[in-house]
Amino acid sequence: MAKVELYSRAYCPYCTRAIALLTQKGIEFQEIKIDLNPEKRPEMLERSNGRTSVPQIFINDVGIGGCDELHALHNSNELDSLLA
Repeated sequence: MAKVELYSRAYCPYCTRAIALLTQKGIEFQEIKIDLNPEKRPEMLERSNGRTSVPQIFINDVGIGGCDELHALHNSNELDSLLA
């Protein structure tokens, strides 16, 4: 199973949508809440090449982007191969 990490923030509707899709697919993931752990924000910025929006999602240490990109991968049937 792939390693999935998701940087999120409370009250973020895009984070909620991304988490819902991962949960619906039965994918285990690590959620890193940057509002509760502000020391993780610089880590997110470095890993995402400076992207400041959340969520920032990583599959096997490769950044795929945010919620829209996650759903685009799902809709194009590419997400399952990344998670395998």
